[in-house]
Amino acid sequence: MAPPGKTVYPALFTRAVTRVLANEDHRLRPAGDPRGQTKFGISHRDYPGLDLAKLKRDRAIAIYFRDFWKAGRYGDLPPAIAIKLFDLSVNLGAAHATRCLQRALRACGSTVREDAAIGNGTVAAAKRVRGGALLAALRSEAAGHYRSAAERIVGWDASCAVIALDGWLSRAYQ
Repeated sequence: MAPPGKTVYPALFTRAVTRVLANEDHRLRPAGDPRGQTKFGISHRDYPGLDLAKLKRDRAIAIYFRDFWKAGRYGDLPPAIAIKLFDLSVNLGAAHATRCLQRALRACGSTVREDAAIGNGTVAAAKRVRGGALLAALRSEAAGHYRSAAERIVGWDASCAVIALDGWLSRAYQ
């Protein structure tokens, strides 16, 4: 039983959000990010009415549970895939991350539509594929997405793009 005022989340979500928060800065990041200001990976672009300067960790976790985890069906996926996909979704956006999963499933021999939605077909396919192979394929697809994104970013000098890509690739292969 949770202490009064403390929310208890599913264990898999707790593991996933711990990964996200380890990857996302707890300090308010400046508006130079394409998503505008961010804190804990929560962006001003996505939550314009939220005062990010006052955002606390517990509130960020509640937002992730309500708006990402529950809405995205991550809990229906095998644990390692759920954690990885959730982390990628925070960074890439749910649609891009889910396409990476669907491409990884296809690379592992599953026939799934690349529709950017975690539907019953995607969940069933993820449960059928050997976990290690799927996780490796998902990491590779995410890395490919990051490389492509880095090439498309206009206005960054070369050193900034290299630094960003290095961080993104570390996250992809984590």
